[in-house]
Amino acid sequence: MFYQLYELSHAAMSPWRAAADAMRLAYTNPLNPISQTPAGRTLAAGLEVFERTTRRYGKPEFGIHETTIDFQKVPVHEDIVWKKPFCNLIHFHRALPPEAKRGPKVLIVAPMSGHYATLLRGTVETLLPSADVYITDWIDARMVPVSEGFFDLDDYIDYIIEMIHCLGSDTHVLAVCQPSVPVLAAVSVMEKRGDPLSPRSMTLMGGPIDTRINPTAVNTLAETKPLEWFRDNVIMRVPWPQPGFMREVYPGFLQLSGFMSMNLDKHMIAQKDFFQHLVEGDGDSAEKHRDFYDEYLAVMDLTAEFYLQTVKTVFIDHALPKGSFMHRDELVEPSAVKSVALLTVEGENDDISGLGQTRAAHDLCVNIPENMRQHYMQPKVGHYGVFNGSRFRAEIAPRILDFMRTHDTDKAVAKKAPARRRKRVLAAVAGK
Repeated sequence: MFYQLYELSHAAMSPWRAAADAMRLAYTNPLNPISQTPAGRTLAAGLEVFERTTRRYGKPEFGIHETTIDFQKVPVHEDIVWKKPFCNLIHFHRALPPEAKRGPKVLIVAPMSGHYATLLRGTVETLLPSADVYITDWIDARMVPVSEGFFDLDDYIDYIIEMIHCLGSDTHVLAVCQPSVPVLAAVSVMEKRGDPLSPRSMTLMGGPIDTRINPTAVNTLAETKPLEWFRDNVIMRVPWPQPGFMREVYPGFLQLSGFMSMNLDKHMIAQKDFFQHLVEGDGDSAEKHRDFYDEYLAVMDLTAEFYLQTVKTVFIDHALPKGSFMHRDELVEPSAVKSVALLTVEGENDDISGLGQTRAAHDLCVNIPENMRQHYMQPKVGHYGVFNGSRFRAEIAPRILDFMRTHDTDKAVAKKAPARRRKRVLAAVAGK
């Protein structure tokens, strides 16, 4: 009943929230003389803080309408090029000038861990001038009717393989945080099968490949609780009247509570500073606060089966580094990866995926040649600094793009050549 109570409390606050917003507009109206007084600004600031604290934040938009290529502004629009019940694949189509190079084709696999893919807006904006960017736009589980079936970690891996097939063998896959594990698993499965459409490179950023290394608070919680504890305490059914009514989910608001509790003092200070900025009329600082929290507080539900399978496989069993990771009935063997280049990126102060957890991918992918692998640790950044912010733009993104360009060779031709030879041989035999 906890999810229902959460929804009920939100609905009960709606009249108060509407009244607070109306009063805020009245006290910020320049025609109201009280709006120019300290008392008026203080009251308006308090009303806005109340309204923002009690509202539900909907799915944000990417809002990327242009980028700069060779000092020219180029229009950008979003196209959905692949679609399934739990995910859309978005292409940021650039109207390139005739002389401009397309750049590497990059599939960004966004985390399915509570926030929407728009959390990677800065990642997309940074790569767009130099790359042809696609991103996974995962669907809020409470918006997917039960009739669409289940979605677990195996389905997640299948989705990644299908998307790579859709885009072609000249794709470079970039996984941010949580999807590092399923991306590595998907590429391993493709390589083991001899799939000619396996990507040219994979970049794993701040991901929990081996959570036994420098475990964080997130890792410790998963290890100290049995899987039944998670099922009994954090799995709930979507309440009416949502489209996913009666679907079992891990609610986004629970994940958000966990994230915020890790740095609660910083969030409380941020709210206090926001109030002060409003009172003092510091519009720029207040707007930066709004932009950040409009994104940070927008969360989505995860299907129960995906969440529980991920907790068990990645954080409790450590199946991938122990060599027991199964994709359906097939053993996932990272040692099968031989022709896909590997780049791992970590943040020195990452408090979600500890230092060394992502680099462990190199210990698993033992058959990738040395000239096709690279690791980079960014000093003085936390988890979000690995894929966003000034250091990402200045130091991490250039390395990622350089790595992709280095390995942007047409290996697909080499992969398909043996198949063509086999066809010719079979045709010759059939002719005889």
